[in-house]
Amino acid sequence: MFEPAQENPYPDSHVLGEGPEPHPLLAPVLPLLGRWHGRGRGQYPTLEQDFRYEQEIAFSHDGRPFLRYEARAWLVDADGAPVRPAGREAGWWRVTPDASLEVVLAHPTGIAETYTGRVSAPAAAGLEIEIETKDVSLTPLAKEVTGTRRHYALDAEGLTVVHDMAAVGQPLQHHLTTRLVRRA
Repeated sequence: MFEPAQENPYPDSHVLGEGPEPHPLLAPVLPLLGRWHGRGRGQYPTLEQDFRYEQEIAFSHDGRPFLRYEARAWLVDADGAPVRPAGREAGWWRVTPDASLEVVLAHPTGIAETYTGRVSAPAAAGLEIEIETKDVSLTPLAKEVTGTRRHYALDAEGLTVVHDMAAVGQPLQHHLTTRLVRRA
């Protein structure tokens, strides 16, 4: 008879020094580990007006050569008060020996994306990552998204994420910019 373990022997680690040792292939992306929180602005030609949002992103690992990624966002009003939930996504970032990335993300709105990209050689103060969709899969009722590109820039001040999107008949163009700081 199967008996579940009392404690998970492989907890994900958000902070270096907790949990299992990071896999050596994760070296280029280790600065991303942790929880990030910040505010951003969004726009798109099919929307009536620009919007503001807050976002939380978490990168963790379990000792294997990939990061677990989770992000959630909520719309805020001009005073920063929450209005309603917005985007949410989860997935995996796999790092290859040449510091290339393969990323798989799923959204509760029926969108699944696969990305490829690269981590730049880490500079003294940070790193840069560019990923672009290789494939987008949609459920029958999902909004039409045909491609996205994301740029992650980490510096001494925090993490900036710029998200471009091609959707609902529009070409690839700017959609979101978020500035986040490390929470843990």
